[in-house]
Amino acid sequence: MDASVGTLDTAHVVLAGTSDWVASVATALRTSTDATVLVEPTAEDALDAVRTRAVDCVLTGYELGDSTGLDLLTNVREYAPSLPVVLCTAAGSESLASDAVAAGVDDYIALSESDTFDPMAVLSRAERCLRDARRTETRRERARQFDAIFHDSRTATWVLDGDGDLERVNQTAQAMIDETVADVVGRPFWTLPWWDTDGTRADVEQIIDTALDGAFGNAVVTRPGTDEAHVVELSAQPVFSERGELVSIVVEGVDITTRVELERDLRQSEELHRVTLNNMTDTVLMTDEAGDYTYVCPNVHFIFGYSADEIRALGGIDELLGEDLFDRDELAATGVLKNIECTATDKLGREHTLLVNVREVSIQDGSLLYSCRDITKRKQREEALATLQETARDFLYAETDHEIAQHVVDDTGGVLDAAASAVYLFDAETNDLRPAASSAEIERLHGPLSAVHADAGTLVSHSFVEDEALFFDDVHDAPKLDHRATDLRSAAYVPLGDHGVFVVGSPAVGSFDDVARELVDLLAATAEAALDRVARESTLREQDRELQRRNDQLTALNRINETIREIDQALVQAETREEIEHTVCERLTADDRFAFAWIGTADSTTGTLEPRAWAGSERGYLDSVTIQQTAAGGDPTGRVAATQEMVMVTNVAAKLRQESWRKHALSRDFLSVLSIPLAYNEFTYGVLSVYADNQRAFDETARAVLGELGETIASATSALERKHALLTTSLTRVEFDIDDSTFVLARLASRADCSVSYRGGVQQTAAGTYVFVTVEDASLDAVERAAEDVLAIDDVQRISADGSGGVVRIRLAQPFVALELADHGAVLRRATADVERATLVIDIPESVELHHVSELVERSFATVELRSKRTFDQSNAQTAGPRFFEHLTDRQLEVLQTAYYSGFFESPRENTGEDVAAMLDISPPAFYQHVRTVQRKLFSVLFDDTGVPAHPSTT
Repeated sequence: MDASVGTLDTAHVVLAGTSDWVASVATALRTSTDATVLVEPTAEDALDAVRTRAVDCVLTGYELGDSTGLDLLTNVREYAPSLPVVLCTAAGSESLASDAVAAGVDDYIALSESDTFDPMAVLSRAERCLRDARRTETRRERARQFDAIFHDSRTATWVLDGDGDLERVNQTAQAMIDETVADVVGRPFWTLPWWDTDGTRADVEQIIDTALDGAFGNAVVTRPGTDEAHVVELSAQPVFSERGELVSIVVEGVDITTRVELERDLRQSEELHRVTLNNMTDTVLMTDEAGDYTYVCPNVHFIFGYSADEIRALGGIDELLGEDLFDRDELAATGVLKNIECTATDKLGREHTLLVNVREVSIQDGSLLYSCRDITKRKQREEALATLQETARDFLYAETDHEIAQHVVDDTGGVLDAAASAVYLFDAETNDLRPAASSAEIERLHGPLSAVHADAGTLVSHSFVEDEALFFDDVHDAPKLDHRATDLRSAAYVPLGDHGVFVVGSPAVGSFDDVARELVDLLAATAEAALDRVARESTLREQDRELQRRNDQLTALNRINETIREIDQALVQAETREEIEHTVCERLTADDRFAFAWIGTADSTTGTLEPRAWAGSERGYLDSVTIQQTAAGGDPTGRVAATQEMVMVTNVAAKLRQESWRKHALSRDFLSVLSIPLAYNEFTYGVLSVYADNQRAFDETARAVLGELGETIASATSALERKHALLTTSLTRVEFDIDDSTFVLARLASRADCSVSYRGGVQQTAAGTYVFVTVEDASLDAVERAAEDVLAIDDVQRISADGSGGVVRIRLAQPFVALELADHGAVLRRATADVERATLVIDIPESVELHHVSELVERSFATVELRSKRTFDQSNAQTAGPRFFEHLTDRQLEVLQTAYYSGFFESPRENTGEDVAAMLDISPPAFYQHVRTVQRKLFSVLFDDTGVPAHPSTT
C-alpha cells in the first residue's frame, strides 16, 4: 500500500451506495488501514451519519436509489462545507464530471471495469483529498487564530510590508488616533500619528530597522494621551516566506502604564519599608522552627548593639532572648502572642527590658516572626514614678520647708541614678539662697555648700532668678560655675518656684537623658507643690491668727465704739462742762470697760494737774501721786498736759524703777494707760487719762478712736461755752493793739495809705471768707489797686462810696480772726487799721475764759498788747441780735449786710434796691423779697419770739 494511505488510519470514512466497488473499497480500508468505515446504502443514511458522527471523509457513488451522489453532496455542503466528498462512478461522462465539480466535489473518480478495478487507487485518491482538506483546515485555523490575536482589544497591532510601510491596523490601534485607516496605510510606520514626538519616533524607527534586518525588536516608548501620558511596550516580529524572504512585519503595542505605576509604587513601598526597618527602634527577627535566623532587620543595633552579622554569629534566637520565651502550643492555638516581657543583655553588657510579640508566618523559609520593643526607660520611669508617689505621700505630712527639702534629698537616689543632690531655700530677708538639705555624695564630690546671693551670678542663683531649669552634660563647660574644682560633671539646676532651687548631679558626663530630665522635673514639681502647700498653710495659719487678732480688736473696738456712742449721746444732752466731764469718766468705766478714768487740768500757778472729774476704781491713786506738768518722765497725764500729744503706756511695769508713778499704778492693778489731750481749735480743756487692768489694752485703733473722743469732748465743751456766751449778759470787752504787717487790714491800709475798719458781717462760704470794710481818707480805686498786691485778698467789691472813702466787701483767701473768735464764744466788735497801727475790740462772755481768748489772739499775731479791759451787762435789746441771726440763712444775711453797708436803709438812700441787686448779681424782685423776709424775722424776734419758725427759711 502507498505510504500516503496512512492518513486514513485515524479517519472516519462513510461509503454511500450499493455498487460493487463500495464493498471492495470498504474491504480495502478495513484491511489496509485503521480507519473507521461506515457503509450507508442510501443518501439519507449517509447524510444522517455525517450529522451524528465525526466523519472525516465521504465516498459516494452516483446512483443512490431514489437520490444521487450530487444530491448527497449538496446536502453535505450545507451542513459541513469543508468535509471532503469523493464521487465515484463507472458510468460517468464529461457532463456529470462538470456538474460534480460545479457542486463542489473534492474529487471525481471514473471507475474502470470491474475486472480491472483497483480499490487502492480509490483509497489513494481519497487519502489525498483528506490530506488537502486537513491542510486547508489548518490554514483556516491559523488564520482564525491570527485574526483573534490581531483583533485583541488589549493589544494594538500593526502589520507592515517588507519595507516597513503600514498595511493593516487593528481596531485597538486605530482608536488611538483621529485619522482613518486610509489616511495612514502605505506610510512608514515611524512617521505615523501614534508617534508625534521626535524621541518616540526615533525609538520606533530603531525597532523597525531591527525587524527589517530579520531580528526581533522591542522598545518601551511614551506617547501623550488626552489626560496623561501612556507608557507603551512595542515589539516588532519579522515574518518570512517558505523561501526565507522577509514578507511582513507584525508590530504589537501593549499599554503598560498601570504596570509601570505599580512597579514604581512597589519600588517606593520597598524603599519605605527598607528605610522604616533601618530606622525604627523596634527590632524585627524571623526564624525557622529550629530557632535559626532567616531574617535580621538592619536596625538590630538600636537595642542590642550588635550588627546583623554579629547577631547571626551568636547562634539561635534562644541565645538572644533566652530559652522558653513562650509556649509553642499556645502560639499554635492563637497564631500570635503579644507583650511577652523578658530581659536581654546588649553588646556592652547592659541589661534591657523588652516587650516581645511572636507571630506565626510563612515568609520564604521563616515560620516565626519576633518584634522586640525596648521598654527599659519606661520601666525605669515606672519605678521612679512609684518612688515619686511615695515621696509625694511623705510630703503630705511635712510641715516645714526644711522637712520637704530633706525628703527631696533622701528620695533622689530612688528616683534618679544620681545620689548627689541638694536643695537651696530662698531667704527673702537677706536675698540669699541657703542650703537647707544636702546628700553626703554631693558634699564628697563638691565640698561643703554655702549660701548664694540671689544676683544671677552663679548657676544656682541664675536658675532661681530667671526661673530657668539648667541641664549640663558637663557642668565644667558652664561659664557661671563658681566652683571649678568640683568633681560633679553632669548637673541639673531646677527652680522650685519662689521657694528655692533643686540641684542634682553625677560624676559621669552626659548622665541626663530625656527620661532622667523628665524625672528631675517631676521631682522638682512635686517638691514645689509641697512647698506651695506649706506656704499656703502657713499663710492660712497666719491669716487665722491675724483674723483672731482683728476679731479681738473688733470686739474691743465695738466696745469702745459703743462707749463712744453713749458718750456722744450724753454730750448732746449735757448742760455744763462739769456734766460733760463726769459723764465721760462714768461711761468709760461702766461695765468694767476700763478700770479708772479721770480728767484733770493744769494749775497755771503750781503747774500740777488737778482732778476735775473721775470714775471707776480710783483706789486712792490721785491722792498718792502729785502729777506735775512736764514733757519728760512722770505720769502720762502730766506729759500730755505739757506737750498736748497723746501718750500710751502698754506695760506699766516696764520701767518700774525709773518712774515712781508706775509703782502706785501697779499696786492698784493699773497695767496700761492712755492719756489724751482735750483740745479744740488750739484751745485745751485738760487731759483725759484712762487706765486698764490688763497689759496692751490700748492698740492703735483704740488710740485713734479715743483720740477722736478727746477732740469730741473739747468740741462739746467749746460748744457749751459758745452757747452760754449767747445767753449770758455779762461781757468783758478787751482792746488789743496789734503790730503785725501780715494782718490783712494792716497790709491793706499800709498799701492804700488810708484807714480801714472791720464793721462786722463776716461770712464764710465755699468761695471764701467775706468781710465788710469801711475805707476812710482814700478813694476806693486806690484800695482796689492796693488789694491786688495783697495775696490774702482774692476780690474787692464796692458797696458804697463817697468823696473820701466808702464801704467795700472783701473776699479773703484764708479765715478771718472773727471766725476763730466766734468758734470760742468771743465776738470781734471792731477791727481798725491805719498806716501806723491796728486795734482789735473783742467782747468775751462771762462763760468763756479770758485767757483762752488772749492766747488765741497772741498766737494769731506777731506782737499783741492789751490796752484795756472792762466788764458790762448787755440789755435785752443787745441780746436780740444773736437770737435774730440764728434764724437767718447765709444768703439772707449776705443780702441784709450788703443792703445795710451800701446805704440802702439811709434816707435818702445812697443805693437803690436795683443797685444792691446788681451788686449781689440777683434780680430786684428777689432782693426785695429777701429784705421783706429778713424784716419779718427781725420783728418776730423783737415782738413775738414764738412766731419764729423752728428752722431757718431758705427764702
